[in-house]
Amino acid sequence: MREADELSQVIGDVYDASLDPALWPSAIESVCGYIGAASASLHSQDSISRATDALFWWGDPVSAPHYFKTYLETYGKLNPIFPGVIFFEVEQPVAVPDVISCEEFVRTRFFREWLAPQSLTDGLFSNLEKGATSCALFTAMRHKALGAVDDRMRHRFELITPHIRRAMLIGKVIDLHRVEAATLADSVDQLASSVLVVDAAGRIIHANASAHRLIAEADVLRAANGRIAAFDQQGSRQLLDVSAAAEAGDVAVGRNGVALPLLGRSGERYVAHILPLTSGARRKAGVSYSAAAAVFIRKAALDLPSPPETLARQFNLTPAELRVLFAVIEIGGVPEVAPVLGISEQTVKTHLHRIFAKTGTKRQADLVRLVASYSGRP
Repeated sequence: MREADELSQVIGDVYDASLDPALWPSAIESVCGYIGAASASLHSQDSISRATDALFWWGDPVSAPHYFKTYLETYGKLNPIFPGVIFFEVEQPVAVPDVISCEEFVRTRFFREWLAPQSLTDGLFSNLEKGATSCALFTAMRHKALGAVDDRMRHRFELITPHIRRAMLIGKVIDLHRVEAATLADSVDQLASSVLVVDAAGRIIHANASAHRLIAEADVLRAANGRIAAFDQQGSRQLLDVSAAAEAGDVAVGRNGVALPLLGRSGERYVAHILPLTSGARRKAGVSYSAAAAVFIRKAALDLPSPPETLARQFNLTPAELRVLFAVIEIGGVPEVAPVLGISEQTVKTHLHRIFAKTGTKRQADLVRLVASYSGRP
C-alpha cells in the first residue's frame, strides 16, 4: 500500500472513532501499525495528583489488560515523563530524551517494573489538550526489537497526531456518545452541543437545535444566504476554507480546523472542530446529505497554565527539580523517592535543598502546602 493511501486509511479509522467510541481500540491499533509502535493510548493525567484517566488503550492483547490496570493504579503516578511533558506545546512530538536522559530513565522504577517487562524501550508523547488541572495525552511506545524512536516513526507520529487530536476533541464535545455515521443529521439532533452539517461551499444542510439557537443569538455564528459564517471575519474565512478542503478527503484537511478559534461579538470565545464526511463510514452521511463536513462548536475553556508550569516559572525550577518536588509530595521522603526516580539519595537531597532555597521553604510539609496553594486544593 502506498504511504499516502495508508495514511488516509488510518485517519479514516481515527475519525470514525470520533463518532463511535467503541471503534477507538481498533483505530489505535491501526495507528500503531502505521507509526511502528507496540502500544498506544489516549489518556488524561492530573497535574498535581498525577492520577490517570485512560480513555482508550491498545497493546499486546494478552498482556495489555494487566498493564493497563497497573498503570492506572500505580505506575501512572511514577511515570517520570510527567509532569515534564506538560511544558511542551500542543501536538508537539516529545521523546524520552526531551524530558529526561535515557541513562536516568532506565534506572527509574517506572521503566524497570512497567516498561521493561513488556519489552518496551522508548516512545513518543504529545499533548492533545492542556488545562489548568490536567492534560490529555497521546502516547505511543516502541518495542525494543525495533530500537529507539527513529525519524520514520517521528515523522508519521507528527502526521497522525493532529487527526487524533481532532477526533478526541469531537468525542469530548459529544461527550463520547455514539453517533451513527450513516444517519448523522438525525443523530446530532439529540446532542446538546452545536453541530452543523455543511457542503463544500459552506451551505448549511442541517443544523441541530443548539446550532439554531447559536445562530439566533447572533453572537458568534450566522447564516449568510444559507452558508455558515462567523462574525469573526478571519474565522469565517477559515470555516469556508476547511469546508472546501473536506471535499477532497481527510488528508487534504490536515491540521486545519482541528480547533478553530472563533471570537463572538460579545467577546465570548468559541472553538470549532471540523470533521470531514468524505471518507470511511462517515462517507455514507456525506453522500446521503450531499455534505462535505460536520462542524462542532463549543465555548472555549480558559487557557490557564497548569500548577506545575506556574511553579516552575515562578521559582525557576529545573525539570529534574520539578520531578523531585512532585515525587516528594506523592511518594514521601528521600529514601522512598530515590529508587522510584532511579537516582541516589544524595542526588535527591541536593535537588531538595535547591528547591527549598528557591521556594523559601524549609520542610517537605511546606512544599506540600505550597503546591496545594497553587492548585487551589486544600
